[in-house]
Amino acid sequence: MRVGLISDTHGLLRPEALAFLRGSDHIIHAGDIVGPEILPPLEAIAPLTVVRGNNDRGAWAGALPETAVLRIGALGIYVIHDLKELPIDPAREGMHVVVSGHSHKPARFMQDGVLYVNPGSAGRRRFTLPISIGELLVDGGQARARLVTLDVS
Repeated sequence: MRVGLISDTHGLLRPEALAFLRGSDHIIHAGDIVGPEILPPLEAIAPLTVVRGNNDRGAWAGALPETAVLRIGALGIYVIHDLKELPIDPAREGMHVVVSGHSHKPARFMQDGVLYVNPGSAGRRRFTLPISIGELLVDGGQARARLVTLDVS
């Protein structure tokens, strides 16, 4: 199973991001969407799990959760925008993966048996950080993450 990972679009859904996400079985948007028009094109590709980021404001954003839990078989995935605000101990809560955004820096690391993934920012460029996206490849109860820098002008 392929889970597309996107974050920090900040009102800009690039065609390169949509092209990468096509073929996903599920998509996770880790917040800072900035406009409701970003969500329907993602939902047209695959079921969507989304959380509210610190820049998601207004009535449309009020309905978005701050955190979400996605279960794919036995695999638990916890989604939050800002990893610094993580309210749980993922390992103790039976989570296998934590997906976050906020920093705009793509990252992937293991800690206490939990895979942490930040796909970076797929929206507007911030400083000299890459425009990036990611995916979780789930096989049984195991997940591995891949981060990709998008070729954008």
